[in-house]
Amino acid sequence: MSTPTRVYIARLAGVTVFDPNGDQVGRVRDAVARLRPTQRPPEVVGLVAEMPMRRRIFLSINRITSIDADAVVLGTGTLNLRRFEKRPNELLVLQELLDRRVQIDPGGQPGTVVDVAMECSRGGEWGLTRVAVREQTGRLARRGHLHQVEWDRVRGLSGIADNRGTANLLAVLEDMRPADLANALQDLPDARRNEVAAALDDERLADVLSELPEHDQVEILAALDRERAADVLEAMDPDDAADLLGELPPPEQDVLLDLMNPDEADPVRQLLKYTPGTAGGVMTSEPVILPPDATVAEALARIREPQLSPAIATQVFVTRAPMTTPTGRYLGMVHFQRLLREPPAELLGGVVVNDIDPLRPTTPLPEITRRMATYDLVAMPVIDRNNRLVGAVTVDDVLDHLLPRDWRDRDTTLGPAPVEPALGGADG
Repeated sequence: MSTPTRVYIARLAGVTVFDPNGDQVGRVRDAVARLRPTQRPPEVVGLVAEMPMRRRIFLSINRITSIDADAVVLGTGTLNLRRFEKRPNELLVLQELLDRRVQIDPGGQPGTVVDVAMECSRGGEWGLTRVAVREQTGRLARRGHLHQVEWDRVRGLSGIADNRGTANLLAVLEDMRPADLANALQDLPDARRNEVAAALDDERLADVLSELPEHDQVEILAALDRERAADVLEAMDPDDAADLLGELPPPEQDVLLDLMNPDEADPVRQLLKYTPGTAGGVMTSEPVILPPDATVAEALARIREPQLSPAIATQVFVTRAPMTTPTGRYLGMVHFQRLLREPPAELLGGVVVNDIDPLRPTTPLPEITRRMATYDLVAMPVIDRNNRLVGAVTVDDVLDHLLPRDWRDRDTTLGPAPVEPALGGADG
């Protein structure tokens, strides 16, 4: 095996896995170690890799020909594409050991696990051999001296962890996209998942919640104190916040809405009034809205704002004042490609398109889907009976509601995955 004989596992998190042809298979998310009945350190039997569509599979250590901090390369053979499931005698190294409170012998110096190394023996067997432990010095544990010690010198690596922190696991997860982080959280035990979620800042947690199944969203929100829960709801897009609050009993909805800033709570209250499965029930109330005397240059600057999702940034909706929903009279919309073709000083009123009938809040989802497909649109306006813009339905809103309700759940697959026998080693 062309690889260092010692590899620190936290440094592998997120590293790309390639097949023998150089094609990307997925990314490393953890290492799997098998506990032994003796006092010997656990044997590393493979890695967990995340493939597209959030499927996590097991890669036997015997299949890996090269492993380092830049890439993991597989040898010849086929992959077992079954979803990975941990066995009772196995340990997920990063998930279960990072941030664990331990003691270093001799002397019982307390500390926190920040990484674990695996090493390859002369016989080709990989095992967990060394542990990087940060001394715990009062409340400044992260500033203590870093020790790299043999596995058998660390007490507290087995059994149920008590009072763990989250700093080191968050460091491993920090570069993940919100959808991938949501997927990683679903692998954690409930208590650990809630600890990690609570340690995220409001914006990051808001993004992650919108990628989780409804039952996980509710459980994480319930684990927060109400003031913090209200802050996170404020950081969410109004339609996502409304969807989450819609899963709660009305009294709890009212408590959280009252704790939110009124400017953030009002659009959420409005969205909660609409019937699920209609344009009003799936729309966002904060599309890009500009007056007819705004210029093309101003519109392009607006859609460049980094906080806008790609679907929202594709269309600029033109209305009379006021510019917040419900707006003044709706005039039409301009696609960003049209903006790119017009002179920067051109007024939006001169390039606006209004030949497609807007949706009504009561328009059902099947009709929305047909109309968006007919006109090849990724966003459509929603107007009320007074011709005021109240929101916009985007293609991601439609997809979220067309897919099965539990499509984000890790235990749900959207279709059969091919299963082929893995070559060599345990198959996890």
